[in-house]
Amino acid sequence: MKPRNIRNLYQQLGVQAYYQQYGEQYQNPHWEQIKALLVQNEPQLDYTQVLDFCAGGGEVSWVLRELGYTGMVGSDPYLQALYLKNLGLPCQDWSFETVVKKGITGYYSCIISSFALHLCPADQLSTLTLQLFQATKTLVVLTPHKRPALEIYDGVELLYSDYSLTEKGKKVFLKAYRYCYF
Repeated sequence: MKPRNIRNLYQQLGVQAYYQQYGEQYQNPHWEQIKALLVQNEPQLDYTQVLDFCAGGGEVSWVLRELGYTGMVGSDPYLQALYLKNLGLPCQDWSFETVVKKGITGYYSCIISSFALHLCPADQLSTLTLQLFQATKTLVVLTPHKRPALEIYDGVELLYSDYSLTEKGKKVFLKAYRYCYF
């Protein structure tokens, strides 16, 4: 059975327990908006070597593959097997905590985090953001609301924001950031 309200189940079960119970059947309910945003923002973003951070089942990587890109690397602490199953690509197990403490390996033309950064504990978000910027010049956040607002952190600049509407008229946002080194 596919869970209908992910947010309520996250709160009820906790994120880890949610993915243990429902991980194999996870599908982002905003697939169409993710696809629309990635396609319409292709001219502004460099998708040649992307880290799909907190990749889930690989929706971002799937869209990029459809656009003809091959340089995707996935990362998800819970759904590596689902990412591998859906895309045939390996998936790192980097969690927020791992990245905060150790950073990540590699350098990417773009890091895209889809429907995840708003789940990062507030006291870790600044450090997580800075660690991600050690591996890219562009951080893209796809989110079902305006959170997180990374531009509140010193040195982080919101390049632009875009949105796509759901069937119910709600906005799904794409926010592109860069870090201005001082």
